[in-house]
Amino acid sequence: MAIIKNLSTRIGKLALVSVLAIVLTASMNVSANETAASAQQKRAARTKEAEEVLTDLGYWISRVDGKSDDSTRQGIIAFQKVEGLKRTGVLDDKVLRELRLATRPVAKHKGQAHVEIDISRQVIFLVDDMGQVTKVLATSTGNGERYLSEGKWQKAYTPRGTFKIQRQIKGVRKAPLGTIYNPSYFNGGIAIHGSNSIPVKAASHGCARIPRFADKEFVEMVKVGMPVYVYD
Repeated sequence: MAIIKNLSTRIGKLALVSVLAIVLTASMNVSANETAASAQQKRAARTKEAEEVLTDLGYWISRVDGKSDDSTRQGIIAFQKVEGLKRTGVLDDKVLRELRLATRPVAKHKGQAHVEIDISRQVIFLVDDMGQVTKVLATSTGNGERYLSEGKWQKAYTPRGTFKIQRQIKGVRKAPLGTIYNPSYFNGGIAIHGSNSIPVKAASHGCARIPRFADKEFVEMVKVGMPVYVYD
């Protein structure tokens, strides 16, 4: 009987230990989940603040919802380009601090509504009749390298100077150098157009690429005859 009693006691202790272990594990899991949820909420709040500030400054953000998407990343990159920061597309503490202190970018040209392509900073400004920058987009222009197209060597160069929007194609165009979206041509075959690839530096054959989330609206905002200023 004593052996049975001792065995029962040991089994009881083991069961208690098992229960305590289960409770402790569950508690740790709850705590970890709460910590993860709290961190996610903080990230969402920071992202939403950044989206709000970027929008107020004129940077093209599709939705202000605290959910980081391509427009959030490209908006941050455009901001980093304008402010001379490292082009990462990441919302870190430094970028958030700079955002809180930033002012709206200033157009180089005044007068009627127009487009500015800043080659040095790799950004595009949409400017209204009052000379205020209303939209800022990251772009990627000609990289200066030679390339072969239709049997001829060409230089990937975005021409500098004063131009006008000559024609537009709304929708998809299968061009010799690849598929482009909603192009607005301002110098022969050189256009501002949507692209699935917008590197942080000059990488195109000469056109000014803009992100896909903006190209449909951009082609509606930019009219034939509108001035385009391209400068370093």
